[in-house]
Amino acid sequence: MSNIYESAANTLGLFNSPCLAKVELRVTCKGISDRDALSKPDPCVLIKMQSHGQWLEVDRTEVIRSSISPTFSKVFTVDFYFEEVQRLRYELYDISSNHNGIKEADFLGAMECTLGQIVSQRKLTKPLLKQGSTVSKSFIMVTAEELTGNDDYVELSFSARKLDDKDFFSKSDPFLEIFRMNDDDTLQLVHRTETVMNNLNPVWKTFKTSLNSLCSGDHDRPLKCTVWDWDSNGKHDYIGEYQATFKEMRGAMDGRQVQWECINPKYQIKKKNYKNSGIVILNQCKMHSFLDYIMGGCQIQFTVAIDFTASNGDPHNSCSLHYIHPYQPNEYLKALVAVGEICQDYDSDKMFPAFGFGAQIPVTVCVLFCVFPTYVYGCAGIQGVVEAYQTCLPKLQLYGPTNIAPIIQKVASSASQEMHTKEAMQYFILLILTDGVITDMADTREAIVQASHLPMSIIIVGVGSADFSDMQMLDGDDGILRSPKGEPCLRDIVQFVPFRNFKHGSPAELAKTVLAEVPNQVVDYYNNKGIKPKVIGMVGGHTNEQPNCHPYR
Repeated sequence: MSNIYESAANTLGLFNSPCLAKVELRVTCKGISDRDALSKPDPCVLIKMQSHGQWLEVDRTEVIRSSISPTFSKVFTVDFYFEEVQRLRYELYDISSNHNGIKEADFLGAMECTLGQIVSQRKLTKPLLKQGSTVSKSFIMVTAEELTGNDDYVELSFSARKLDDKDFFSKSDPFLEIFRMNDDDTLQLVHRTETVMNNLNPVWKTFKTSLNSLCSGDHDRPLKCTVWDWDSNGKHDYIGEYQATFKEMRGAMDGRQVQWECINPKYQIKKKNYKNSGIVILNQCKMHSFLDYIMGGCQIQFTVAIDFTASNGDPHNSCSLHYIHPYQPNEYLKALVAVGEICQDYDSDKMFPAFGFGAQIPVTVCVLFCVFPTYVYGCAGIQGVVEAYQTCLPKLQLYGPTNIAPIIQKVASSASQEMHTKEAMQYFILLILTDGVITDMADTREAIVQASHLPMSIIIVGVGSADFSDMQMLDGDDGILRSPKGEPCLRDIVQFVPFRNFKHGSPAELAKTVLAEVPNQVVDYYNNKGIKPKVIGMVGGHTNEQPNCHPYR
């Protein structure tokens, strides 16, 4: 039986095909018209992507109060496909200070374009169109920057003390802006903190940004940091500024504070005894990568679920998706080996739970069943999964329906136990191989939303030639997935791809695509939970930690 496994495995190897490009988009608006003569607008921009003829919201900017020319600090990260036309729509709203809801907001205009247009021009400026496609006097500018591999994230926590008081009847309301100095000497806004009201010694909230956004991966690149006193009319008072580098910020990684004098150049010239306009302090700088967690002992717990519904065809027929050829692996085996070969390197015991769904054994319909009856704790390696698949296939009667919520809930149950340990020890990856559109979409959406709170990622590979268009909604790339009750996913944890896109290429290309987002999903989960990588002590060249027990034991 191993010859089929070897045939699939031998098609793998090192390939130079490019990884999926990711692009960061930033938004600025100019000359927004006042709808209210007594106040300036409170703008917010929604970004939407077109999927199957419908506009789906991907994300939105923060709300900037009292501004007719806002520069938003929110960064949108999108996947860029050269071979596809990716249509984008930017909608500008004036959101009342009494609420942040879009339904009650005033629509100020929209702009449609393609991602290709933005990428090719790097800066795309177009007028906003009002209702009825009337051209307004307002403009929107979208800038694009490709992520160049410096996608490690850093967490920064700033505070300040003894800032200048700019208000007569109260204390200053300070906020901090951080700009990156570009190669052409222009400034790019990286982050804007919240405003701390009536406080000369503010402590701003911790925030996270990518190294690519912060300094383009150049630790010596100058950063301009400016402190302002917020005013409700939008005319904020300048307090002072300082220049820093990420290299300097890294000094806060060892637990000590890094601080800079906040300088107002005009005061520095006019006032003889002027020292500064306050001190800005970096209290902590955290940067954890995927490798930090893996080398700290975090294990990838890999589970596979295989579709045994009747739509796959009779396994004895050579046209069946489950047909076992003596030397040529079917699509199920190719996808399984491609993804599993990579994941198994990060699992110490290499015992993989494997499940099937949609079959009769031998008469009763089984929603979920194990495909490794001769193994107690799972299959021994990917080859063990392949052998178990071949062993159980003749004993099954393919049936239906295509329900995947139960397997998601099964793995989520184990991931939930891991979550309560509050340690970075086990992260779960579920690979689902299916030949058709699922029949329990509502339950699946609910299961995915609940799983987004857990240390878990889901990969769905569509096998065969079915129409998988409805499956795209499970992948958060086209918008925010919501449960039937309207609850949004906390994280984007699902990656769906049709196998046919890679049928004439290498399985390694499939593995690269479906696993590309996993490292960031792992880091995002643990960062959001405030869980640091574990530092494993070494004793005589070996770790003093005991191996992890398998979650299904």
